[in-house]
Amino acid sequence: MTKFLILRFSSIGDIVLTTPVVRCLKLQYPEAEVHYATKKSFKTLLKNNPYIDKVFVLENGLNQLIKSLQAEDYDYIIDLHNNLRTSIIKFRLGIKSFRFDKLNLQKWLLVKFKKNFMPNVHIVDRYMKTVEFLGVKNDNKGLDYFIPEKDKMPLDWLPENFRNGYAIYAIGGQHETKKLPLHKMIELCQTIKLPLVLIGGKEDFEMGEKLISAICLPTSKIFNTCGKCSLNQSASLIQNSKIIYTHDTGMMHVASALKKKVISIWGNTVPEFGMYPYQTDFEVFENEDLNCRPCSKIGYDKCPLGHFKCMNDLKFS
Repeated sequence: MTKFLILRFSSIGDIVLTTPVVRCLKLQYPEAEVHYATKKSFKTLLKNNPYIDKVFVLENGLNQLIKSLQAEDYDYIIDLHNNLRTSIIKFRLGIKSFRFDKLNLQKWLLVKFKKNFMPNVHIVDRYMKTVEFLGVKNDNKGLDYFIPEKDKMPLDWLPENFRNGYAIYAIGGQHETKKLPLHKMIELCQTIKLPLVLIGGKEDFEMGEKLISAICLPTSKIFNTCGKCSLNQSASLIQNSKIIYTHDTGMMHVASALKKKVISIWGNTVPEFGMYPYQTDFEVFENEDLNCRPCSKIGYDKCPLGHFKCMNDLKFS
């Protein structure tokens, strides 16, 4: 029996973007075992995936993880992270491995000199290239996200006015330059006609409350769930929604996996990095009239130039 180990340690969006590789590998090698190693905090993204036979987590240090992996006798490693830790794992296991090309030079040229040498290829299709040597082909069924039954949110959990249809706004983001400032959030929310559910982590709750207070909408029109729901529960809210508005964050890819209409909002990053919504209906809001975008392939705590025009000058029509 062939055994595959997939490596991807973070983060939410990146792991969701690897799910076509997992599914295609398992379905096209049905007798094989597919294992996945990630950080403990992201195990919830994988443990309900029927195409994964076993999940290993990085919790008590790399050496402990490697000892667990060495006991499995893998045939191949599929490295979809390609960093120092995955290089150490591959060296220590000493078996045939294939790695994802991160295109760091091309990203650097785009950020530093605004010269775009990135291929016009989605990152999912670049992930799929790592398993081409096995004859595995993309089935073009998009991303996967599996919500366990216990985390599915009943409609009656929401205010009554939301039960005939609502929109989602994922207000969070790992970096401030990926998120709309409050005054632009207000402007965006005022364009949304459906009852609006705000989703995000505990760190986003206060911003959600500020937003509700600033636009003076009753709870029959806007409902703040930030910090009140787990990741799976937020995904369930997305699954039941009509449309989702989201920054360039992991929730954008969760929404894509659930085949929702996505309105994606871009600040310091750009879709040309290849991480736009995958195989779902989507629109892009971005300010293309700036010569300072992208200023980073990830993000900053604040605009390096101080003006934050990529978000402050964004138009929603």
